[in-house]
Amino acid sequence: MTIIDDMNWRYATKKFDKSKKISPEQFETLLEVLRLAPSSYGLQPLHYLVIENPEIRQKLRLKSWNQAQVTDASHLIVMCSFADLSPEHIDSHVQNAAKIKGVDVSELAGYGDFVKKEIAKLSREEISTWNSKQAYIALGHVLHACAQMRIDALPMEGFEPAAYDEILQLSSRNLKATLVCAIGYRSEDDAAQHGKKVRKELADLVEIIA
Repeated sequence: MTIIDDMNWRYATKKFDKSKKISPEQFETLLEVLRLAPSSYGLQPLHYLVIENPEIRQKLRLKSWNQAQVTDASHLIVMCSFADLSPEHIDSHVQNAAKIKGVDVSELAGYGDFVKKEIAKLSREEISTWNSKQAYIALGHVLHACAQMRIDALPMEGFEPAAYDEILQLSSRNLKATLVCAIGYRSEDDAAQHGKKVRKELADLVEIIA
């Protein structure tokens, strides 16, 4: 299968087959994709909550315009971003980088100081928004991974973030719910799978500046 085949195959799944579950091995692969997804400065100001508890999923569904995908999908991932970004987080990233690269942390001190300086220029609101954007990068990668594995996925912004934050007790953890991704297998009677994909022509999207 080609990348274009993957892109044409996937669609925004409206109805999941509740009887079909993703295998543990497949889900581990998807989690590894999220772990390996790129982020600005490599900081990964994100945290992923895999919601298995059916009662919590029902509560979240009620705060997601009652969309059945929240409870019916095999797996539900709430993609959280950091509400703020502390110097300690940057220090932790530098220490981890030094460990993985096998160098003394002092060799990366200049990089850490540079990142701290750049982050210090931003307001807390700007940092929160910037962190949220990292979740969208990760989402793009996991959506394509799902399509390549022929696993259905629905990215969701249609939910009440503040309610999610309260239900999942995120604020005290410096986290906020940014995106939701329901993952599973389409129901045979999901009519949406048979619709033609509506996209602009390439010429309407791409302009080459020579």
